[in-house]
Amino acid sequence: MLGAIAGDIAGSVYEGAPIKTTDFPLYTQSSCFTDDSVLTIAVAEALLDDGNYAVVLQRWGRKYPHAGYGGTFIQWLFSAEPAPYNSWGNGSAMRVSPVGFAADSIDAVLREARRSATITHSHPEGIKGAQATALAIFLARKGEDKATIRTELEQRFGYDLKRTLDEIRPNYRFDVSCQGSVPEAIIAFLEGEDFEDTLRKAISLGGDSDTQACIAGGIAEPFYGGVPEAIVHEVRKRMPGEFIDVVERFYTRFMI
Repeated sequence: MLGAIAGDIAGSVYEGAPIKTTDFPLYTQSSCFTDDSVLTIAVAEALLDDGNYAVVLQRWGRKYPHAGYGGTFIQWLFSAEPAPYNSWGNGSAMRVSPVGFAADSIDAVLREARRSATITHSHPEGIKGAQATALAIFLARKGEDKATIRTELEQRFGYDLKRTLDEIRPNYRFDVSCQGSVPEAIIAFLEGEDFEDTLRKAISLGGDSDTQACIAGGIAEPFYGGVPEAIVHEVRKRMPGEFIDVVERFYTRFMI
């Protein structure tokens, strides 16, 4: 889960200023958490406390109303009767990483990822993006290699994961759809040489950089055995204390 937050914070300064290189400062004075991190924390807390996803996401989102949510999600966030709005956006995938750590089987991963998505992202692509991300994390936790993860995701979800970043990058643009950003984030993980390189590769696509690095970082964390301590240090000093409290509770219950 901390891997997803690390990606979000690293990508935050490049979302509005896309870059096409892996050579950039990973964290700067302007690096900050966004809606990706807020909602990841919310999903984690819902899993910890057996909570209602809609209730918990609304509570956390309202605490941090200026974190960068999309317009339709903002309406949902402050609705007295929140209902799914058939979104295919990558918001379902950016927040789902805790599910990949908490679930104990493939069926449980797919079921819980769907539950976490459908409170807002009830479109099939929105659900698929969340399920693919969570399943990749689960498979990485279980020690599967990248070839197995690629094959499993391609067969289950129909994503083309054989493309290369060098093929994608030149013409890639900002894309908030699951179908136009989740496969690319997964490819960044597949091509990454280590945790930090994975974040750099995801951001270098020049797209929705914070979300793509969030997704890729969430998968890279279990695959590489955790987040490097230097990056943990940069992330923790940019997180509110209540974020850290949830992360520590989550790690204690599901990851130790």
